[in-house]
Amino acid sequence: MSLLLLTNVRHDGRVRDVLIENDRIARIGPRLKVRGARRLDGRGMVVLPSLFNAHTHAAMTLLRGYADDMFLHEWLETKIWPLEARLTEDDVYVGARLACLEMIRGGVTFFNDMYWHWRGTARAAEEMGVRALVGPVVIDLGNPTRAQEVRREILNLLENRGGFTSRIRFAFGPHAIYTVSGETLRWLAETARNNGVKVHIHLSETDREVQDCVNAHQGLRPVEYLESLGVLGPELIVAHAVHLNGREIEILARHGVAVAHMPESNMKLSVGGILPYAALRQAKVPVVLGTDGACSNNSLDIFHTMKAAALAAKHGSNDPTCLPATEAWAMATRQAAAVFGVDAGAVEEGRLADLILVDTQRPEFTPGFNLMSDLVYAANGYCVDTTICDGRVLMHRRRVPGEQAILSAARRTAWRLVAQDAAAAGKGGPA
Repeated sequence: MSLLLLTNVRHDGRVRDVLIENDRIARIGPRLKVRGARRLDGRGMVVLPSLFNAHTHAAMTLLRGYADDMFLHEWLETKIWPLEARLTEDDVYVGARLACLEMIRGGVTFFNDMYWHWRGTARAAEEMGVRALVGPVVIDLGNPTRAQEVRREILNLLENRGGFTSRIRFAFGPHAIYTVSGETLRWLAETARNNGVKVHIHLSETDREVQDCVNAHQGLRPVEYLESLGVLGPELIVAHAVHLNGREIEILARHGVAVAHMPESNMKLSVGGILPYAALRQAKVPVVLGTDGACSNNSLDIFHTMKAAALAAKHGSNDPTCLPATEAWAMATRQAAAVFGVDAGAVEEGRLADLILVDTQRPEFTPGFNLMSDLVYAANGYCVDTTICDGRVLMHRRRVPGEQAILSAARRTAWRLVAQDAAAAGKGGPA
């Protein structure tokens, strides 16, 4: 049995010890007497649940800063997709390791990923010790031949997803309604239900997407279109969901669909709207938080995301009480744990030991009137001192083993990819 004892940490306003046995929180109490445990002194720290990143494209860390300040569809079609076509599984592995490093340093121990070469991302998450929901991005562009290839890829994933620990789970990632045919979307939804896996898709990210859907599908808006296909259900997570009307929100609620909210990416890519959080909350649609990829954010810091979500909701509703700090924190912890079916998200006996120690001696937590306010409105990932996942210490005193090697490999890989892309285009690389 593996024993880890966190001593002198603050929990619910009191100094406590937290005993972790293997992967679970076994006991919380004052001055616990335990023999044979590894001890971490948490004096000056508060123990909290680790964070969830509900939507990202991890290996896009390799493209951070490569193509900024562009319109979304131009950005995808002229910069991102051409370079991504050159990626190998090993490239994705290198980029995903960099993402895992960044997220560990920011207190994130779970991420929901949609990207190419899923096995590279799964390998990286496994090695780095975090949890991940990994899914291949699906695009068929209405091409029947490509649609058959997609089906083979999905069935191959289902047949070959073994060999990983329970921390790594799998999902299907249809890119969007404008890149995946209705027939493929219907097949993916049915296959997901039959195999007990999640599906997550970009939806209603831009007004152009909505208008194109209305024009192409007899007046149906994106949520209505997915409902007509039989795609909606509790296994579905829709990313962005900025341009929703009241009827669409009611449909999402009725089908138990969750929304992943990426406020920083939405603002950076100027998607032309603000998530209607107040209406979603009133309809009891679960909303969780993601960063999106590191080339459309350009950070994987969920602390930043919590603050951006809260501020955007207040600004968009003209209501300073909309999305208070406690709700933003829940969206990144307890609510996300419920959406993704992970027995974590809270510091409670019996829960999975996915925890962080946050240094409350920093300026961001001074003078310290309200911990939730400080966490959401003042803190950032650098405030995390220790990150623990599945009972294993992944970072302590801001040190992650092997960090320099991960950074060096990512730099080499990213510059090689950009050089190849520039050579193919007959022009020089980025300045």
